[in-house]
Amino acid sequence: MPYTVKEVSALSGVTVKTLHHYHKIGLLLPCEISEAGYRLYGMKELERLQQILFYRELDLPLAQIQLLLEGEPDRAAILSEQKALLHERKHRLETMIQTLEKSIRAAEKGDTMNDQDMFKGFTSDEEWKEALREQDRHLEQNYGVRLVDDGPIDVPQMNEQAAEAAAFMNRMAKGLQEKVSHLDDSIQSLIVGHLAFLNEHGHTLTAADFAGQTGFFLSDEFHRNMLESQQTGLAYYLHAAAEAFALRQ
Repeated sequence: MPYTVKEVSALSGVTVKTLHHYHKIGLLLPCEISEAGYRLYGMKELERLQQILFYRELDLPLAQIQLLLEGEPDRAAILSEQKALLHERKHRLETMIQTLEKSIRAAEKGDTMNDQDMFKGFTSDEEWKEALREQDRHLEQNYGVRLVDDGPIDVPQMNEQAAEAAAFMNRMAKGLQEKVSHLDDSIQSLIVGHLAFLNEHGHTLTAADFAGQTGFFLSDEFHRNMLESQQTGLAYYLHAAAEAFALRQ
């Protein structure tokens, strides 16, 4: 028994307008058109619609979905692939939710997160670009520079650098909390290690460059607030330590 477009809409939750659009672009064709001009759909079309909806849940564009369905006529193979993709997304989302929950608990307690936990769940360049979007927009609007370009991000490298930066900032914040002088050898050694890591990973930062960078963090409201939200006085403490380090070189 064929289904009308309204019945398919009621069954699937897809609007009639969307079903008409799918027909127009050739993504989901009715099995027949009645003499009265009504679109009619059979079980095969319902199965194809289910596959389309699974792919839409993965945020794939319609053109890509059409190519995938045309290239994989075997329904069992398509469903198996979709199951694997959805499980992968579920795992990533669960990890990100856990990271958010830890962040919320840490923020409520006034604590800083473990640097190994802070960036769990960032497994694609899209996630990194989304995480950096606000900062990138601020830099482009105010200084005409971009933090990330439109090309792909080296996710493992970004995760490694972010974890090291988080560890460095956490140790600096701990030094401030414990009232360790910014001139203390332990604080100065943190800067030595941080610069060594950066320069081993594609940067060419001198001590003076780093002092200038921390000065920018202090003068720019967006970046100053990022540091101050982690620990009050951290932006000033970091800059004072970096300037002292530069003077020693």
